Amino acid sequence: MADLSGQGDFAVRLDWGPTGARATEADVSVVVDVLSFSTSVTVAVERGMRVLPCPWRSARAQEYADEQRAVLARGRLEAAVDGAQRVPSLSPASLLACEPYPRLVLPSPNGSAIAAALLERGARVAAGCLRNARAVAEWLAQVLATGRSVAVIAAGERWSQDDSLRPALEDHLGAGAILSELAALAGHAGLSPEARAAADLFEVGRDGLHQRMRDCVGGRELIGKGYADDVEVAADLDASPVVPVLVDGAFEHRATTPVVS
Repeated sequence: MADLSGQGDFAVRLDWGPTGARATEADVSVVVDVLSFSTSVTVAVERGMRVLPCPWRSARAQEYADEQRAVLARGRLEAAVDGAQRVPSLSPASLLACEPYPRLVLPSPNGSAIAAALLERGARVAAGCLRNARAVAEWLAQVLATGRSVAVIAAGERWSQDDSLRPALEDHLGAGAILSELAALAGHAGLSPEARAAADLFEVGRDGLHQRMRDCVGGRELIGKGYADDVEVAADLDASPVVPVLVDGAFEHRATTPVVS
C-alpha cells in the first residue's frame, strides 16, 4: 500500500484526525484529545474505571451502556442542567469528583471515531494527554525498542459549518509533550519532521503552559461555559502515571509493552 502520510520512513509519526490516523499506518497509536476525550479517559482509568469509548451521543449510547452493564457518562451541559455535578460526565473535573464506577461508557464522536479508525488498521490504541505525557512516552519508548512504529494522533476539533477538521492548539501541545519526552528517551533520529515540530512547539510553550491552555480557542470556550476547572485538570502536566490502552473494547491501564501482531 502507498504511504499516504509520507511519514513511513520514520518510526515516530504525527498526524491529525481520523483520516490522518488511517494514513499513518503505525503499529501503535496514541489518541490525543486534551480538553475532552483523552484527558477524561486518563482521569477515569487512574481512578480504577474501565472506559468503553462510544461514538454516539444519543439513545444508542444508553442502549450500548445497558448492553455492557456500564454507567453512561453524561455530556457536560446535560450534567449541569440536571444539577448532577457528581455524576460522571465528559468533564475531566467531574470524573475526579464523582464516584468511581467499574465500567464507564464515554460518548465521544471525535476521540472514539479516531480510536475506531485505528483499530480498523490493526493498530494498538492508547489515550494520551498532558496529564500522562511522560508515562505514555516511557511506554512508547519500550514499543520503539521492539522495532515497532508509533504514531501520535492529534484529534483537533470540527468546524460547525462543514464538519471539516480544525487543528487545535491544546492537542498540538499535548501531542508535543509526549513527543518531546519520547525524543529525550529514545533520541530525535526516528521522529518525522511533523513529530519533531510538535515537540519543538511544546518546548517553546512549556513554561507558560497553563496560560496557553486558558487562552487558546478551546480553553476560552470551556471557561466561557463555566468549565475552567476542566482546563486546569487538562493542563496538569505529568499528573498521572497511567497509560490507558484499548483492550477488548475498553481502555484500561497497561504498564507493560503491548503485544502487537
